[in-house]
Amino acid sequence: MAAREDTLPGLVLRNAQLRPEKPAIREKDLGIWRTYSWADYAGEVRDFALGIAGLGFGRDDKLVVIGDNRPRLYWAQIAAQAMGGAAVPVYQDSIAEELVFVLADADTRIVVAEDQEQVDKVLSIRDRIPTLRWIVFDDDRGMAHYSDPIIKSFANVQAEGRTNGDAGAFERAVDAIDPDQVAIMSYTSGTTGQPKGVMLSHRNLVETARTFCAVEDVRESDDFLSYLPMAWVGESLYNMTVSLTAGCSTNCPEGPETLERDLRELGPTGFLASPRGWETILSLLQVKANDTGGLKRWVYETFRAAAVKGEMAKAEGRSAGLGNAIMRALGEVLVYGPVRDQIGLRRARWCVTGGAPLGPDTFRFYRAFGVNLKQLYGMTEASGLVSHQLDGHANPDTSGPPCPGIDVKIGDNSEILVKSEGIFKGYYKREDATAAAFTDDGYFKTGDAGVIDEKTGELLVIDRAKDVGKMADGTAYAPQFIENKLKFSPYISEAVSFGNGRTFVAAMIAIDPSTVGNWAEKNGVTYTNYMDLSQKKQVRDLIASEIDRINTTLPDAVRVKRFLLLAKNLDADDAEVTRTRKLRRAYIAERYEPVINAFYNDMAEVELRTEVTFEDGRRSHVEARLLIQDAA
Repeated sequence: MAAREDTLPGLVLRNAQLRPEKPAIREKDLGIWRTYSWADYAGEVRDFALGIAGLGFGRDDKLVVIGDNRPRLYWAQIAAQAMGGAAVPVYQDSIAEELVFVLADADTRIVVAEDQEQVDKVLSIRDRIPTLRWIVFDDDRGMAHYSDPIIKSFANVQAEGRTNGDAGAFERAVDAIDPDQVAIMSYTSGTTGQPKGVMLSHRNLVETARTFCAVEDVRESDDFLSYLPMAWVGESLYNMTVSLTAGCSTNCPEGPETLERDLRELGPTGFLASPRGWETILSLLQVKANDTGGLKRWVYETFRAAAVKGEMAKAEGRSAGLGNAIMRALGEVLVYGPVRDQIGLRRARWCVTGGAPLGPDTFRFYRAFGVNLKQLYGMTEASGLVSHQLDGHANPDTSGPPCPGIDVKIGDNSEILVKSEGIFKGYYKREDATAAAFTDDGYFKTGDAGVIDEKTGELLVIDRAKDVGKMADGTAYAPQFIENKLKFSPYISEAVSFGNGRTFVAAMIAIDPSTVGNWAEKNGVTYTNYMDLSQKKQVRDLIASEIDRINTTLPDAVRVKRFLLLAKNLDADDAEVTRTRKLRRAYIAERYEPVINAFYNDMAEVELRTEVTFEDGRRSHVEARLLIQDAA
């Protein structure tokens, strides 16, 4: 019997039938890549699904996965769906207190945890999750002496499924799945309050994956690198559902610390990264370029300038001239190709960024160096995709035209409204929030402000609608635009700008400890920790020069006039940013109110006491006297 193709478990069985020996997923462990075929994939899912069914898991139950990207965590999600339940991936770096809300709100029945660290987190809060029945672990290192009856190993659950389960029951269960059942519950980042459980059905995800495959060159032979947080909708769509739909391979790196090496070793053919990811890669490149000297640095800078000039001309629809074409052809051999190889993108036919706007300078840099980087726009409630740039029409100012079958219009206050097969079923147990999220005619209200270009039909996303404001003189003020410009500097990790209703723009800057530390070492600047480094006069002067340079690229009215360097980086554990690195602006404005007052009351310094949270939940405080500087 042919497998169904409208559910995620159905796609697994289809792939096992059509391409049983083709690599489906790889995992790197102890330096060795281990490959599982589609037949292996289906067998692993079947055994685990029958195992959790024996543990009482059934229709509408929720299974949480927490950990780094591992094949077993993917199989667990598909297995839960096969039994009529839903998967709830959560951020692996969440502290225990963060997990309490999500696991309790989701009515979690089973948690599949990667390792001992994640098991310990869940055990510490188990009494606050009344529906929790089982904790299943993947990696058995350190787990030998755990005797709590709630804990089982992944291997044992699978063994019970093979011994006591009925394989025919598995196929029947998969065939009985309603495509409109919830497949994944993805929690929002919670920039304005507690996260909400976004219910995405099989139909939402599969149809959106098919849309992406229709606008992008996705092939069965493709290799993807699965490293993004499993809780992010981008991972659920692009590295799981798209790979199931196209039958291509996903690859799990050994760990976060080996990601750079594994990326280069694998050389993915398609690559997705958040804006923060692209900025980090660029910062490392810029640091390496600055570390070279003499002829090497001259060659790099000369051909970089030629590449950017050519890309700017192409974007403006004009020729950069024969001389520039010759320079870029030579640069491909000497600089661009080696750089793409160095960062692991020599094989990549397409690369995508999404989740937040990417600074135009960063975007142009990659395009100029031959990386086919394109922006897309999406959100969790739209299954991760609304618009997508096309080959040859990548513009740093837009997110491309709406994808086929996705209806987009601009509503009141320039809010982007969307209707498509990918729009979610609703927020879990939040009927009020679900009703408020839609217009009377059924469009989802994204909360983002934007415009559609009348000539090209492309969507320009300005900022979050609630964040767009005006300066005191009426000049439009979009904080993300300014912050993205600032973060193009390799020395700036995060930036928070202020200006709505004000006479000038001010900014709080968090330095990048790696690149600034490297700079300090080369310039003989000694320091003890982040706070000490950030407050060194030499570092303040370095950032001042960066801001002066960036200001020349900003309109006069929104240039940064005053700034200070924070004594600590903005941290998700401290609720200043989300796990996807989005700023919690309201919380930041409250926590750093003394800084804002100092900016606009012409003060030269400010005393600041901020709370910091450690991974185990302990709290402490950082006290510092921060100097405020005027930009040139």
